[in-house]
Amino acid sequence: MGLFDDLSRFLENRLEEFLRNNPHLELEALLEQLRQQEEDTLKLIADLQVQEKRSQDEILSTAQEIQRWHIRVQKAKDAGRQDLTAAAQEREAALLREGNQKWGHMQGLKERLNQSQELLRKIQVRRQEVQAKAAQAQTARAQAQAQQQRIETNGWWNSSANSSRSFDDLEEKFRRWETEDELEQMKRNLGKK
Repeated sequence: MGLFDDLSRFLENRLEEFLRNNPHLELEALLEQLRQQEEDTLKLIADLQVQEKRSQDEILSTAQEIQRWHIRVQKAKDAGRQDLTAAAQEREAALLREGNQKWGHMQGLKERLNQSQELLRKIQVRRQEVQAKAAQAQTARAQAQAQQQRIETNGWWNSSANSSRSFDDLEEKFRRWETEDELEQMKRNLGKK
């Protein structure tokens, strides 16, 4: 286990070092993490909404059942059926307790849903901030690359301008030499005649 922990720690350190040396990749990794969190939160919200709807349906069903037993209690009282009245009242009371529990459960779901929606909003704001930073970093990196390219191009241009001047000087020397050589040749030719 110690070797695995050491290897894991070593790899984590190397990854952190790599990301520090490549901040644009760190921003991309953070964006991916935020995207995953947003996706997970959206799934949680959808699940909570389904649970909330189911809970509301159960509460409505329980309320209808309570209403039905309340009518039965009154009917049994009016008929003077104490045995049925007491049993119907117990059933109505049990349904009321069950309804209260379901109501409390639904309130808990609503609270979790609100918290999840707030978390989603925060994640989306954070993702927008990181995207803006990533765009700034991309622009800065592109500007730095363009600047480097200009420096390299200027260096090439200056060196080629210097070498073309030196080629021009060489050209001039050859022309002088060739002209002097032709003059010498003419002098020789004139001297022979």
